[in-house]
Amino acid sequence: MPRELNVVAPAPLSLDECVARLDEEGFDPRDERSLANAAELLAGLAANRTFLGDILIGELGGASARQEATAYGPQAIMLRPPARGYFLRANIWPARGDPACQSSGASSFVYGLPHDHNSDFLTVGYFGPGYVSDYYEYDYETVAGEAGEAVDLRFVERSALSEGRVLHYRAHRDVHCQHPPESLSVSLNICAANPAQGWFDQYRFDLEESRIAGVLNPSANEVMLRLGVALGHEDARALAADFADHHPSAAMRRVAGELVARVS
Repeated sequence: MPRELNVVAPAPLSLDECVARLDEEGFDPRDERSLANAAELLAGLAANRTFLGDILIGELGGASARQEATAYGPQAIMLRPPARGYFLRANIWPARGDPACQSSGASSFVYGLPHDHNSDFLTVGYFGPGYVSDYYEYDYETVAGEAGEAVDLRFVERSALSEGRVLHYRAHRDVHCQHPPESLSVSLNICAANPAQGWFDQYRFDLEESRIAGVLNPSANEVMLRLGVALGHEDARALAADFADHHPSAAMRRVAGELVARVS
């Protein structure tokens, strides 16, 4: 399951202070010092109990000066766009009985969808009891990425992302199936921003069968490669052969291999 990082009595930080210090240090989850520094800053931001409400009220009232740097979706609030190897966001987690969950459906908030992640991130419970997760682990290096492929999913525990709890989700290792919190909750994330991460697959899993159920982030490049080969372009065929052997994405290797076999 994700690593729990203990930050003792963090000093409250403003969003600007948190971002400034993250920009100075950057975020590299492979480096323990960088990871510990980011965890302390995230916990410090979470200790500031008013900053997010101030931003939201400012935006709703048209008085915020952060509009150019703050993006909104149905669930996520971008607090710092990608830069210096990270981005910072807030995630809203409605309870099962909340109107947002009832009208949009649980799947809109990835509830009940077992999945891994294709990049590392830190998360902290900011408000409310927090979503509940069933946590598993698996070995990414042992799978080819085929839908229906058997995977050794090892159950670890079920727990909630309670206020102040800091977790490090590890790419291609930690799997969780999230369930709605008992009441509306919010988490804060520092996410690694690697330009290459779009090439790495993110899987959804069938827990009952312990298998890969599919890829959550299919790439448009797979369609482009299929089209290029179908149109008979020699460069596309050569590229497919190279991708079949060397591409970092298992899905792309699989597609390229199918195309190479078809035109051989």
